[in-house]
Amino acid sequence: MSGPFQASPLRPDDLAGRKVTVMGLGLFGGGRGLTEALCRWGAQVTVTDLADEKKLAPSLAALGGLPVRFVLGSHRTEDFLEADLVFVNPAVPRDAPLVNLCRERGIPLETEMNLFFKLFPGKICGVTGSNGKTTTTRLIGEIARREMPRTLVGGNLGVSLLPDAGSALPTDWAVLELSSFQLEDLSSLSRRPEVSVVTNVSPNHLDRHGSYRRYLECKKVILEQPPSEGWAILSGNDPVVRSWGAAPGRRTAYFGRATTILPGAPGVWVLSDGQVVVRGIAGASGGGSEPSVIFRRSDVQLRGDFNLVNAAGAAAAGLAIGISPGAILLGVRAFPPVPHRLELVHGEGGVEFFNDSIATTPESTICALETLGPRVILIAGGYDKGSSFRDLGRVIARRTRAVILIGKTANAIQKAIAAADRSLPVFLETTLADAVRRARGLAESGDRVVLSPACASYGMFVNFEERGEQFTRLVRGQPAL
Repeated sequence: MSGPFQASPLRPDDLAGRKVTVMGLGLFGGGRGLTEALCRWGAQVTVTDLADEKKLAPSLAALGGLPVRFVLGSHRTEDFLEADLVFVNPAVPRDAPLVNLCRERGIPLETEMNLFFKLFPGKICGVTGSNGKTTTTRLIGEIARREMPRTLVGGNLGVSLLPDAGSALPTDWAVLELSSFQLEDLSSLSRRPEVSVVTNVSPNHLDRHGSYRRYLECKKVILEQPPSEGWAILSGNDPVVRSWGAAPGRRTAYFGRATTILPGAPGVWVLSDGQVVVRGIAGASGGGSEPSVIFRRSDVQLRGDFNLVNAAGAAAAGLAIGISPGAILLGVRAFPPVPHRLELVHGEGGVEFFNDSIATTPESTICALETLGPRVILIAGGYDKGSSFRDLGRVIARRTRAVILIGKTANAIQKAIAAADRSLPVFLETTLADAVRRARGLAESGDRVVLSPACASYGMFVNFEERGEQFTRLVRGQPAL
């Protein structure tokens, strides 16, 4: 698959005095870190974003004092055609008119993540998947830092690692969460992660990629063109991901749930009794032909069986990186729940309130309901990414006692629920505040009110973090920001 960008001929050392345009500042951190690095390298930086100054206030405040020219509320053609180099935010469609214009005029296009891959001298562990990649990425970082304290953790997590790339050593590791958008861009480079982890796949971002097939092609980029002695760490329970184990040039290990019989495939497996067993990760620390227990369910602070599988994937990646089993056990024990993921944020009158705003796919919400149901009052809905809600409707019917829907997908989710159970109480509300008020009125002692949207936040909130923070403030009786 050919990438949408051609590799930039410019290097950081060449950027002093050059005109560089950053298309899309955003609030997720990548645009801010990129801008800081460009200024450090002496570039003449223009940052342009369709959002206005009020919406971008946190990012603008973080860049205060830097010599940056901001063009907000619109994109101007001259800021692109007069640039020596244009950086494009991952959220910008790759067929946007100004991006296409740059291609036609020969203006080099670049991304923050691609530049990191070019500059970082160490080794990279990349993590992708439709669900679970944030938890898995952070847990791998926690594990790796036990024995490699210089390990960087970032990528699609809201933190740019560009400012740290120049000071890294060839022996250092970076653990990166990589989205399908970032991987699509990465296809234009020859470098791939030394250790590539794929947690699972399911239809997602079809509004951007156009088809599930194209989405899978972008995900599979992480396994292409492997470095010498590279590793593929793949879900053993996802039939599509499991089929990618034949990627040439990489050693392959798996992770996932096992039955009463331990799989013969090398990997880290979760047994029905809660033991997590490593077997046959040849060449990795602690990897032998005989199975051995690496940790147990009681060692993991995270809720849900799906998080136990995430921990198994992180352990497999840790072994491939070269971390000892003992350090993996300590990392797993110390790792706290990820904010906005099944996060217990409030309790009153015997009712628990959970913030699961990071659940932007139906599959993530299904995991939440399987973990917290059936006495759940679910708040769901948001931006339509083209996902099917059929399976979610069936699980909602089985694992909740009432549902409150908001956003553009509310009617589609309601139809999916009705197809499974027309008797389940379903309420449509306009805002999250209205949804929380409705949930309070419905909740009884022993219930759990769960924000698990199954959809992106676009159109109602800046990102899933703002959505989760607003929910937390609302259930605690604090004014919304």
